[in-house]
Amino acid sequence: MPEESVRPLERGLAVLRALAAAEPGQLRAGDLARATGLARSTVDRVVTTLARLGYVRPRGQELHLTPRLMELGNAYLAASGLTGEVAARTARLADELDESVSLAVPDGDGVRFVTQAARRRAMSVAFRIGDLLPPDRCAPGALFADAWDEERWAAWRARAAAGPAHEAYPALPPGPAPAGVPELADRVARARRSGWALDDQLIEPGLIAVAVPVRDAAGRVRYALSAVSHTSRHTAQGLAAAVLPRLREEAERLAGLSGTDAPPGALSDADGRAPAREAADPAATGPADPAAAKEELGPGFLQSLARGLAVLRALGGARGEGLPLTALAEATGLPRATARRCLHTLEQAGYAAHDGRLFRPLPRVLELGHAALSGLTFAELAEPHLRELADRVRQSASATVLDGTDIRYVARAAGVRVMSVHITVGTRFPAYATAMGRVLLAGLPGDERERLLTAAPPRALTPHTVTGPGELARVLDRAAAEGHATADQELEDGLRSVAVPVRDATGRVVAAVNVAQHAGTDPLSRTRDALLPALRATAAAIETDLHIAARFNTVRMS
Repeated sequence: MPEESVRPLERGLAVLRALAAAEPGQLRAGDLARATGLARSTVDRVVTTLARLGYVRPRGQELHLTPRLMELGNAYLAASGLTGEVAARTARLADELDESVSLAVPDGDGVRFVTQAARRRAMSVAFRIGDLLPPDRCAPGALFADAWDEERWAAWRARAAAGPAHEAYPALPPGPAPAGVPELADRVARARRSGWALDDQLIEPGLIAVAVPVRDAAGRVRYALSAVSHTSRHTAQGLAAAVLPRLREEAERLAGLSGTDAPPGALSDADGRAPAREAADPAATGPADPAAAKEELGPGFLQSLARGLAVLRALGGARGEGLPLTALAEATGLPRATARRCLHTLEQAGYAAHDGRLFRPLPRVLELGHAALSGLTFAELAEPHLRELADRVRQSASATVLDGTDIRYVARAAGVRVMSVHITVGTRFPAYATAMGRVLLAGLPGDERERLLTAAPPRALTPHTVTGPGELARVLDRAAAEGHATADQELEDGLRSVAVPVRDATGRVVAAVNVAQHAGTDPLSRTRDALLPALRATAAAIETDLHIAARFNTVRMS
C-alpha cells in the first residue's frame, strides 16, 4: 500500500513557497489563498502555525518571513557538509580576487548557489544563497550537465521549451535570453576539454563568470566554484586569465577535504587544519513544542505541519550518506510511522531523498525563503525586535555598531511621546560617553580598547561626562562584568540611556541595543532595573536571528 502524504505539511510547504516568491510584505492571507488554490480557512491555519513556529511575522494584514525560517535551508547546508569556515574561505577568496565568488551545487537540471561572497560595487552580482539558475545561462551549468544521462537531458529540454526561462527560474532577469547564447551541449564539450566553463554574458549583457569543478574522490563534479565580474572590468577571456589559477588551486583544496564520500553538496573543513569553531545550531531543538502549541491554540494550530518541519530540520544531521528513519524519529521525538509519513511527503515535494534506508535533504529546501532572507542586513534583522521593544517600554530603541572611536546608529524604532529622543540612522556619537558605546568598548580586548581611547581622548560633553582614564576603565570593566551599561546625562543634559550587548555565535560583541529617554526625576537605578529585562529579551531575540542567518552566510553589520 503506498505511503500517504501529510496533507497539512503539503499545504504548509505550498504557502511557504508562495511567501518566498513574493516581494516582502506584499502577500496577505487572501493573496496566499489565490496563489496556492487553498481555502482561506486553510491558509489562516497554516499562517497561524507558521507564526507560532516563528517562521512568519504578521504585521497588520501583511505577512513577512522571519530569519528563523533560514534554519530549514541551514538543515540542507549542514547535511551537505558546508561549514562556516568554507563560507569564510569564499569571502577571503573574493577579497583576494576583488571579484564576487560563489559555490554552487546541481539541483536536478538546475544550478543552485550555496555560498555567495559579492563585492559591494555599483555594478555587483545580485544572486543569493538558494537562487536557482538554468544550466544553459551560467558557467556552472556546463560543468554539471556533463554528468547528465539521456533522461536528464530530455527533462531539461522539456523545461526549456515550456515557456520563458524566468518563469521557471525567478532569479533570472525578465525578458528573452541575450542573442547568441551557445548551445548547452557545445559548452559542455568545451568545458570537458578545457576543465573550466565560461559565462560570457549568458544571463544579461555585461555579466561574465568563470567556473571550475570541485570533484569528489570518484572524479564526479560535486561543486562549481565561480568568480563573477563585469565587462566594465574585464573581457570574458581576460577574467579567465586573471582568476583561473587561483580558482583551480582553491578547487583542489576543497576537493582534498575529508568526507569525500558525502553526497553532492558536501564540504568539510578547510585545508586539513583544525576547523574554525562551528557555532551550534541555535534552533536545534526547534522553535516551538508542537504539543504545547496545539494545546494553546487548539484547531488553529496544525500539529502535523509543525512535525513535518521538525523532521526537515532534523535532516540537518544527515551528514555523509544520510540518516536512518530510527535516528530521525529519535531526534524529533515522533513515532516511526509519523516520521516516515513526513519523510514521504518531503520526498514527494522534492525536499528529501533516500536510498532505501538512509534519508537526506536536497538543495531544493533552499527555495523555502532562504534566498529572500540570506540578503538581510543586521539592521533588517534588528528592526522588528526594536519596534516590539519600543512598543513595550514606550520609549525609543536603537541598535549601533562601533565605527572607529564612535558608535554609529544602524537601526532605530522611535517612541511616540510628546518629548522623545530624535536620532536618525547613520548618526554618530563618541563611544565613551554613551551606554551603547560603553557596551561595545567593554566587549573589546583590553589593548584594542586602550588604543581607541588613546586615539580620541575623552572630553567633557556635559558636566556629568566621565573622562578620567581610571574612572572610565572601571566603568567599562563593570559593563563587561554585568552585561549592561548606562549613561546618565553624559552625552546631553536630560538624556539617559541603558544598553546591552548583542553577540555573534562565537560570543563576540558585535552590536549594542539601548533604550534612551528623558532623565526625569527617577533615580538611574530605577530606570535601569525597569528597562533591563526587556532589553535583554530583545538582545536575545536579535541574537537568535543573527546566529541562524549568519551560520552559513555573511550578515552585513552596517
